[in-house]
Parts: sequence; C-alpha cells; structure tokens
Amino acid sequence: MEEKQTSLPPKYNPGEVEENRYQFWLDGKFFEAGQDLDKEPFTIVIPPPNVTGKLHLGHAWDTTMQDTISRMKRMQGYDVLWLPGMDHAGIATQAKVEAKLREEGKSRYDLGREKFLDTVWEWKEEYAGFIRKQWEKMGLGLDYSRERFTMDEGLSEAVRKVFVTLYEKGLIYRGEYIINWDPATKTALSDIEVIYEEVQGKFYHLRYPIKDSDETIEIATTRPETMLGDTAVAVHPEDERYKHLIGKKVILPIVGREIEIVADDYVDMEFGSGAVKITPAHDPNDFEIGNRHNLERILVMNEDGTMNARAGKYEGLDRFECRKQIIKDLQDMNVLFEIEDHVHQVGHSERSGAVVEPYLSTQWFVNMQPLADEAVAMQQSEGKVNFVPDRFEKTYLRWMENIRDWCISRQLWWGHRIPAWYHKETGEIHVGMEAPADAENWKQDEDVLDTWFSSALWPFSTMGWPDEEAPDFKRYFPTDVLVTGYDIIFFWVSRMIFQSKQFTGERPFKDVLIHGLIRDAEGRKMSKSLGNGVDPMDVIEKYGADSLRYFLLTGSTPGQDLRFHWEKVESTWNFANKVWNASRFSLMNMEGFTYEDIDLSGEKSLADKWILTRLNETIEQVTRNTDKYEFGEAGRHLYNFIWDDLCDWYIEMAKLPLYGDDEKAKKMTRSVLAHTLDQTMRMLHPFMPFITEEIWQQLPHQGESITVAEWPKVNPEFQDDQAVTEMERLTSIIKAIRNIRSEVDTPMSKQIKLMIQAENATIVDELNSERSYLERFCNTSELEIAEAVDAPAKAMSAVVTGAELFLPLEGLIDFDKEIARLEKELEKWTKEVERVQKKLGNQGFIAKAPEKVVEEEKQKEKDYLEKQAKVKARLEELK
Repeated sequence: MEEKQTSLPPKYNPGEVEENRYQFWLDGKFFEAGQDLDKEPFTIVIPPPNVTGKLHLGHAWDTTMQDTISRMKRMQGYDVLWLPGMDHAGIATQAKVEAKLREEGKSRYDLGREKFLDTVWEWKEEYAGFIRKQWEKMGLGLDYSRERFTMDEGLSEAVRKVFVTLYEKGLIYRGEYIINWDPATKTALSDIEVIYEEVQGKFYHLRYPIKDSDETIEIATTRPETMLGDTAVAVHPEDERYKHLIGKKVILPIVGREIEIVADDYVDMEFGSGAVKITPAHDPNDFEIGNRHNLERILVMNEDGTMNARAGKYEGLDRFECRKQIIKDLQDMNVLFEIEDHVHQVGHSERSGAVVEPYLSTQWFVNMQPLADEAVAMQQSEGKVNFVPDRFEKTYLRWMENIRDWCISRQLWWGHRIPAWYHKETGEIHVGMEAPADAENWKQDEDVLDTWFSSALWPFSTMGWPDEEAPDFKRYFPTDVLVTGYDIIFFWVSRMIFQSKQFTGERPFKDVLIHGLIRDAEGRKMSKSLGNGVDPMDVIEKYGADSLRYFLLTGSTPGQDLRFHWEKVESTWNFANKVWNASRFSLMNMEGFTYEDIDLSGEKSLADKWILTRLNETIEQVTRNTDKYEFGEAGRHLYNFIWDDLCDWYIEMAKLPLYGDDEKAKKMTRSVLAHTLDQTMRMLHPFMPFITEEIWQQLPHQGESITVAEWPKVNPEFQDDQAVTEMERLTSIIKAIRNIRSEVDTPMSKQIKLMIQAENATIVDELNSERSYLERFCNTSELEIAEAVDAPAKAMSAVVTGAELFLPLEGLIDFDKEIARLEKELEKWTKEVERVQKKLGNQGFIAKAPEKVVEEEKQKEKDYLEKQAKVKARLEELK
C-alpha cells in the first residue's frame, strides 16, 4: 500500500479546506442513492426552498440537520436518498418578477401570459443556480441525479391526478364564498396565508332609521365602507329589546335602500347594542346569515380594493379613502354618533403585506373534513407520524380537528393551471387530466392552484407517483424523516399527511423533526425591516461552513428557537482549530505509519486503555443522541471528548512514549492515536464534513472517502472501567497540583517536592506505576508515594479520591516575600469591599439605579468578600 501523505498546513484555513472538496464528493457519486440495493433504504426529502431568492440562516439550520442525519445513516450502512428540489412559490415568485418588470416600466399584461411565464422560468433558472451554489457551500450531501421542481412534468402530472381524483370524489368543488382577498396581488389567499396583527382601529356607532317610525336601531362597525352592501340588520330572536322590530324595514343611510330586520341565533345579545349590520358579500359570518335568510349579496368593491358602481357616488375611491368620506357624510347626517378607539386583529397578506379584504368570490375549494378525519384517525394507528418533540402532535391535531375548507384557486399566471375547462356556449365544466377533444369550443380556467397544493404531494410526487410501479416510489416511499420549522405545521406538514394518506394509504414520513426559528442575539425574529438578518454565506466566508454547521446543530434543543451569536460561531471555529492542531501534531508523529501498521493487540499504557474506553463511551453517547435527533447533546459529548480527553490529556501523555526510546510503546501509542483519531473524525463527520474529510484523508485508512466510511461501533474489548478510575485519580492529582501552584504563584517550570499519602497499598502500587506521568505533569524534584508520609507543618495540601497531597512550602516560596505580597493583596480587596459596601449602603443609589446595575454591585461584593477571605486564610497559614 502506498504511503499516505501525513501533513496538514500549520494554520487551519477553512476556505482552503472547504474549496473543491464538494466536487470530490460529487465526482465520487458518494451521495447517489441506489448503488447497492441490498442495503436498507433511508429517505429524506428536502423541504423545497422557494425560487424567490437566496437561502437564509433558517434554511442553513434546517438543511444542516438533514445532512447530519443522512451522513450518519450513510455511514451506518443504509442506502440513503436525500432528495433535493425547489418550489415554484406562486404568489411570492410572481410578485418578485412583476416588481422587476415594474422597474422596466412594464406589467405582465404588456407581455401576455406566455411571454410572462417565459420570463418567470428564466428567473427560476437563475435563482435555482444561486440555491445550488449555497447548498454546495454548506456541504449538503444531496442526490442531484434525482433533483425535482414542483412544476416539472412529473410533478405537474401528479398535481392534475390529485385534483381530478378529488373532484370526482366530490372533495373538490367550485363555489361562491367569502374568501380572504389580497387587493395588492389581486388573488385569493387561504386562511393560513393571512397574518393577524393588532391594529389601533375604531368602532363606528351608527343609528339606522326604521321605516315609518321615529325609532332607530343602533349598530357598530369597524369597516363603515361595507355598509353600502348591507342587506339586513340582525338581532337575536330572544332579545326583548327588539322582538317588536323583527320583520320591519330599515332605511339604509346614504343608499336609501330598504333592508329587513331579521332574527338569528348567531347574534350575541351581550355584545354592543345586540344588533348587527349584515353584509353577505363582505364578511364570512354575514355570508352564512345571508344564506339562512336568503339575502342578496351585494359586492361594493373591485378586486384592487377600489369601490365599484354599486358604491354609488364613492365609485373609484380606494376602500380607505371611501371610509374617510363615508364617515364625514354619516356625521353630517347625524347617523354616526360615536367613534370609539378599538384595538383589533386585522388580517394582512403574508406575501404582500396588504390588509386582507373578506370578499365574495367564485373559487375552487377542497372539502377538508373527510380528508382531515382520515389523517386524524391515522394518528391512532401504528402507522402514525411521530412528531419530535411530541408536543407538536397536539398542535397538529388541534388544527386538523377544527379544519375549514381550503380555498385552492389563485388569480395568478405562475403555477399549476387548474385542470378545468368551461364550454364556451353551454358553460358546462370539464375537469380532466387533458383538455376536451374539441378544445376549440372550451376555455381553460385562468386560475392556478395554491402553491401548497403541489408541495403537499412532495414526498411521493418526487418519487415518480402517480406511477405506483416507479422504482423510487416502491423503494424509498414512505420517507423516514422530514425536518421542518414549527411555523409550517399547518401550511405544509398537515397537508402532506392528509394527501399522502388519501393517495398512497400511508404516512408520508415516519418522523417529523420540528425545530424553532432562528432569532438574533436579543431574541428578535430576523427580518428585513429590523435589518438584523445574517446571510449564511457571510458566516461561511468568515468562519467556514463547518463552524456554522456545528454552531447551528448544537445551539438549541429540539423544538426550541435558536439565537444567533457571532461569538458562538467564533468559539466553534476555535474548536475546529483545536481539532486541526491536534490532528496535525498526531500526523507529524505518524510519518510512514500505514493502515497495516495499526496494531492494538499488545500491551497498553494507562492512557491508552483510558482513551479507548472513553472513545467507546463517546461512540455510544453520540450514536444514541444523534439517533434521537438530540444534536446538541451529541455535540456536547463529542466536544468534551475531543477537547478535554483527547487534546488536553491523551495527546499530552502520548508525548512521553512518542519522544521516548521504547519502540514497542511508541508503536502502540501511534496505533491508539491513529485509531482514536480515525474514529473521532468519523463521529464528527456529519457535524463538520469538510475538516474531517481533510484530516481523514491524511490518516492511515482504507476507503475512498470518510462519507462512506463505516460509522464507529463500541468495541467491548476496549472497555476498561479500572483504567477510567485510575486515570480520574491521576488527572485529579495533576489538576490539584496545578491549582496549588497558581495559588502560591509558582510557575510550572519550577520543580517541586510532592508527597502523596495513599489510602491503601493498591493505590500506592497504582500511582507508582504511573510515576512517569506524575513526574512529567507535576514537574517534581522529589516524589514520595506511601500509605503514610511525614508531611511538614508548613505545607500546602489537597484531597483527591483515595489520596492526600502535600507540597512542603520550604523551598517552594520565599516566606517574607509571599507574606508582603499577600498583605498588599489583602489591602486591595479590603478597599474594594469597603467601596462596594458604601455604594450598596447608599439608599439614593439603590432607589435610582436600574435593578441590573444593583445586582451587578451585589455580585461584586460577594466576589470581593470571597477573595478577601481566601487571602486572609493564606496569610494565617504562612504566619
């Protein structure tokens, strides 16, 4: 076997380490599924990012988790498919392209539907390129040979199939209903595309005159402009105040139209005056009341939020301008008698930010109840979807159990065109996979489907469904895990579940791992308006993808939000740097050492036995926690093992045999070092793929790439609990000596006399066998280990498990100098104590200073008193 190059550059430079490494993985086809069909399949589909722009930190977090899972599963011997793809994102993408056209002084209507769609496809290609570049920078192990797009031919066929099937089952219908209307983008929105925000509004109290009477009836509204479309006033049938008015007519102010007073149980007698205006074309509840009482539906607005001809003299005014004008007119007529401040929830379009208008419109809907019932029932079976953390299952079920019909048509050009055609003469509707044979007599519905309609099919449409014999569908569906944020449980997770159950009879994924949102260091949501967003590419530029990934994976627990801190990314860079330096040192001491040279069968030192046992424990913890998606816990175990055990202890102890003359010990140390580093790099690989591949390639190993190296397994032969006990005693002695040295200001370079009084003969023998470590790491001039030692009166001491340590002060310090130094230090801490106590005794300061400042001063007092007491105690010992 050829000799491996065993050297790393002196300085860890993530940019250099990460450059070209991705191409090496792609060329090796390490991420392509289906190469060994004897392996058990494991599948993840990527939540497809929108082709509206570039990826943000939330995407980086989400995909890093998926990459970590898929890399580990690949190493565990699974045939892993991690399927990439992107979403056409109807409203969002069309809005971006239209904005770009506006800058050029054009609109989509100037281009016409075909040319406009060509422009959007060009946009899609450009932004898909950006996204792939970012996936590459993050090091994502995606199978690009199977990449999909929600509007590619196969997925479009799946969308048509689902629409036609649901229509034929009576689960898709067309009807006139009140929907959420976005006047800015001029399209319908589903309920969950509406964001409710608290707005300081007004309640307008009006008196409508009753026909042929001096009486009036009082109503209140937050949207006075809709009164132009009122077709009734409703009261509760049991309301004594109004029983005599039921059936009478009201004269609608301004309009002059007669409208009836109707009785309906929906009205709340306790709220306001107990009478409500009914506008069936502009309010969902009024729409239902209108249906019950057979009321006319009068639409007084255009699609762009301006008033139409039914609004009379207000025609052409914007709805909010109209509101101002109507208020003035009603005040002049003495109809409006009170304006009350009123904070209420107002719906805004998630996409455009415009105030949503409840609006009467003919749209396509999915009848949700039967689909939701099936999906809810599935959660009682063995084939349920497991939510991680499980509390999110309640969130999902609550929404499914209170489901409303889903408005799926959108008045856009970019998206899946609704597969419905209307006969030009008879008006008959044809719904089918293709246009009718005599296509010239039919006109296709202009609308497209809600983006989530196609995204809901993602786990199976990407696998070749509706062809149930498609090889990928048969092998890789249902998928194993979906990773997504809690903010789209309703939008996406629930829809994938009910569509999958309906069309494949199975859950779309076994587990759904829910994470939170990424916030800034102060806990605020990242947004353009706050200017607090962080581009993951900027973080990679500065610290490398490995540092960003490790921070994202270990920065929070499942389901919780994550706060972004630059300092924390920097500290993960420090960790990567530590790994680099430790590996570099090890490789320098392995010149010419090959995979065949690794032999762990001979005699091992205490440090060898201990590190191999700790390696076992770390493999167990990392595997168990990663399998449970507890990446933070897995990362913590890895970090502690690498930083503390491997770097701070084992590598330091390994220097003794490595620099010594015992060739057998040297070879064993090299073998243990090579094996431990190899196994550690494998465990760290899913977290930090670039640096681990770089280091692993230099180690004595077998195989082409760490991406397909076998995942470490616990080796019972290396389990040595006695070695752990002995090593803990040894390290605690060394730590205690270092602490004493720092207390008496004695540098490590100065030799000391050390006496160890052991509890029993066994511990004496044990410590004697580790003398070389104690002499080296405590830097002793004399070392006495016995069951009884004659310690002088003036000695520093410490207790560890099974032994007591004594450092005679004679020769260690100059007593007079040390007493003078300590008296000076005591003076300093006494002054600090007096100063802080004076401040805390000042009532003016306590009353005026912020609580945080007062708390800080109290902490200082505690700290200074502790330091003062310690110095006093040392002085007494010396005197």
